[in-house]
Amino acid sequence: MSDRALLFEIITALEEQGLDQNEYQLQRMIDAEALERLVDSTGPQTDLEIRFSIGERRVIVIPSDVAVLKAS
Repeated sequence: MSDRALLFEIITALEEQGLDQNEYQLQRMIDAEALERLVDSTGPQTDLEIRFSIGERRVIVIPSDVAVLKAS
């Protein structure tokens, strides 16, 4: 992950997909600190991939990136 906090990465990715802050409550859906610790604990060779949904969007977190896809 980059120098930015994982939570900020997720929020930025959601907003880039057009979601407004009023459309999601991340603190009710995920434990961002635990997620960040999990991602940070992995090595570069790890195939860690964490997925969760927010409305019609699927958030995918890997150690090097956060992606938001529209669910099909």
